[in-house]
Amino acid sequence: MSVNFENKKLVVDEIKNLAKNAKCIALVDYKGLLVSEVTELRNEFRKNGCVYKVYKNRLLSRAFNDLGINFDPSILEGTTAVAFSDSDPVLPAKIAVDGETKYKVIKVKAGYAEGKLYDAESIKVLAAIPGKEILLGQLVGLLTNPMRSLAIAINEVAKKNA
Repeated sequence: MSVNFENKKLVVDEIKNLAKNAKCIALVDYKGLLVSEVTELRNEFRKNGCVYKVYKNRLLSRAFNDLGINFDPSILEGTTAVAFSDSDPVLPAKIAVDGETKYKVIKVKAGYAEGKLYDAESIKVLAAIPGKEILLGQLVGLLTNPMRSLAIAINEVAKKNA
């Protein structure tokens, strides 16, 4: 076998490993971005614990099909970058959609999260979900609010009787 074929097998294996462990995958068409903008976007993904890479569409297709992730073939045409997150099920989608708003030239193509394929519009809906930390904060607020209200009411009764 040729060295080139072996290198391609290694890249497919890399993609498969990233995709297997990913809670969310976002595919982005980055055509038209300046180098500085690509670097800025890549740093944003990296800062948030995501892996953002550009692969050949054919290798992406092979890796995803091997894992049973069957994107529409038209999605894997043109320039494609992929963001993987193994920790947060909405973070790559959120960063990609924010990048689409910020840079205007990139387009979110599709995504995959929690065993489901998402088209571009569904990824935007997924990105609108608050992050894990925000949801946990809201939950804590909901749980502590009744106790706080009760404490205030008891305090007011005590002030009134004193």
